[in-house]
Amino acid sequence: MIEILVGSQMGAAEYTAEQVADTLVQAGYEVRLHLTPELEQLTRNAIWLVITSTYGAGDLPDNIQPFADQLAQDRSDLTTVSYAVITLGDSSYDTFCLAGRKMEALLQKNGAQALGLALNIDVLTAELPEDQACAWLTEFIKKLS
Repeated sequence: MIEILVGSQMGAAEYTAEQVADTLVQAGYEVRLHLTPELEQLTRNAIWLVITSTYGAGDLPDNIQPFADQLAQDRSDLTTVSYAVITLGDSSYDTFCLAGRKMEALLQKNGAQALGLALNIDVLTAELPEDQACAWLTEFIKKLS
């Protein structure tokens, strides 16, 4: 089971997450997409793939901030969770992809195990974020097998 947790302010991260989910389903994985993730709704013995944009001054998007607050306040045991993070950001800011780093820190604080994969997507490049994410999935799938 792969739980995809989406943080999207303007829609780009959500669209990227939908494309990633479709690709993973085609590869034979069971996937659940969470547009407003809540800790109690997530499978703990699973892989969590966080796909978030960075908003404002390195902030998390509004739809995933309550989940981040849950992780910060609730000392949940996430030792059975493996995770990876895809972050969309604008490299012209010094807070480039900071939202993803914040999510990683919260997951690690609660004992989740990093798969050793992270993808920072610069939205200023010509390549579409969803294309970059789907290309990255090749390495992600290798880590799973």
